[in-house]
Amino acid sequence: MQFQSYWHDTARPFAEAAQGPVEGHYDVAVIGAGFTGLAAARQLAKAGVKVVVLEAEHVGWGASGRNGGHLNNGLAHSFLSAKSALGTERAIALYRAFDDSIDAIEAIIAQEGIDCSFRRAGKLKLASKPQHFDAIARNFEAVHIEVDPETALLTPSDLKNEIGSPFHGAMLSKKSAMMHMGRYVMGLATAAARHGAIIFERTAVTGHRQGNGRHSLETGRGTVTADHVLVATGAYTPSLFGHFRRRIISVGSFLIATRPLSDAEIAATMPGNRTCVTSMNIGNYFRLSPDKRLIFGGRARFSATSDQRSDAKSGDILRTSMAEIFPQLAGVEIDYCWGGLVDMTKDRYPRAGYVDGVWYAMGYSGHGAQLSTHLGMMIADAIMGKADRNPVKGLEWPAVPGHFGKPWFLPIVGLYYKTLDRFM
Repeated sequence: MQFQSYWHDTARPFAEAAQGPVEGHYDVAVIGAGFTGLAAARQLAKAGVKVVVLEAEHVGWGASGRNGGHLNNGLAHSFLSAKSALGTERAIALYRAFDDSIDAIEAIIAQEGIDCSFRRAGKLKLASKPQHFDAIARNFEAVHIEVDPETALLTPSDLKNEIGSPFHGAMLSKKSAMMHMGRYVMGLATAAARHGAIIFERTAVTGHRQGNGRHSLETGRGTVTADHVLVATGAYTPSLFGHFRRRIISVGSFLIATRPLSDAEIAATMPGNRTCVTSMNIGNYFRLSPDKRLIFGGRARFSATSDQRSDAKSGDILRTSMAEIFPQLAGVEIDYCWGGLVDMTKDRYPRAGYVDGVWYAMGYSGHGAQLSTHLGMMIADAIMGKADRNPVKGLEWPAVPGHFGKPWFLPIVGLYYKTLDRFM
């Protein structure tokens, strides 16, 4: 078993990284070479803007290369909850932003010729308990009527041709998609570089100063100046950007990937070949990879750390969860086990905009693969003075009380959600 991301291991490394010292002046400096930063850089470079991307590790190293491979439309919350919290107009706008982001990803893949196995698979939100189906049905009715008619409510009998495990029904979101995340992020970086973006890998930003309308960014390889800065680092935001560290809760998310399954094993487990999410608070999500592995993930542990030891413990938990859902796969070999950090906000809504002299987009709360490309493009447009289409512009974002970077309270949160799952 390899303790590394399946997406990293099965995608070619980025070959167009800039060499030499980090120096010069740019119109825009982007910190972070994940989906958000690279989509923004591509958008800016295509418009003739001089842009540099500074990545602490390698392209796609963070959440963009450590996720479950889902491009699910819809929200992290129920649509009914979003309407109550945000108001109907903003809830609809945010829902449609997820739709638009999947459309944007599909368009970029076609325009740039990225080979990443993109497919409109549809998503199943699976009811783990009978009472969960009642809640899913109420949410489906509002979604289907008000914002997304390309949805369907499935009964347990409907699911027999979808999944080889007993669930109590599901909501099908037909616009949802899947792709190979590693190949997409490498293709996105290659496209950004081809359009003129300068991308430095292994170039952590260690200092930031601003004055006289300019920013100065220090790295171990030199210093650049820029008129604008976009922070696109999510859960991996460096401590020098304290405003975001007090508002982002970094939560571990863990995954395993089986060996390639036989056609008979697929027919017995995932005949519908869609992305799937269970309805538990501490639930699981899974899909088939392009080479027929089951990629199975979840919040195996409420932790802000991810190393080989913690990943191995989480892998054991996920293997047990997988066998509970798919006992027919209990003895199947696990080829990959990995973890990463998710940039959660307290209310699990993303945030993007301009504060303290810098632009930002983050807080995707486990739904970044879907939204980040589009939100990065929208922030790029805002930087260039174009129409501001940011669906979360002006959304209040208070700091988390007592939080200054290390989320000491995660075990308490985990216990709370485990208790809810036991009794609800």
